[in-house]
Amino acid sequence: MNKIKGFTLIELLVVIGIIMVLIAFILVALDPSTRFAQARDAVRQNDAQDILASIKLHQIENGGSYASSIQQMNEEEVYMLVTDQKNEGCHTNNANCVTLVSSDTHCLFLDEIVSQGYIETIPVSPSGETTWDQGKTAADFGTGYTLQKTKEGAVVVRACETEYPPNGEIQAAR
Repeated sequence: MNKIKGFTLIELLVVIGIIMVLIAFILVALDPSTRFAQARDAVRQNDAQDILASIKLHQIENGGSYASSIQQMNEEEVYMLVTDQKNEGCHTNNANCVTLVSSDTHCLFLDEIVSQGYIETIPVSPSGETTWDQGKTAADFGTGYTLQKTKEGAVVVRACETEYPPNGEIQAAR
């Protein structure tokens, strides 16, 4: 009698079942959507630090004076950073911001900072709940980064949204 060597159907099904369970555990452990959200938040934190560093470097190199656009800001009010002379529609996406832009006309273009080379351009926040843009036209939303000047003269740069952990806030202040 010749015996055919091989696996039975039940043995194959058991092995496939074990492999599927292992794959499910790996996918849950890695959770790619959470990792992508954390990566976007890391970009937002770096961008906020870069914007603040460029503002502070400009201030140091100009005898302690802020750029004229920052000097003209109302204290304690929040402005949406834009990449051009947009002057309205800057609080359109307040529903997606942790800290709300104070007014529809609170748009801020850091032209001195950009034109003098302290930063190449104001970065645009990675798309999460909202797709941010450069904030050049009335239909645009803005970069997704805000700026606030405190009564003490400190500057706070914030990312409008954060994805991980939810309800947190990404900011850089000095």
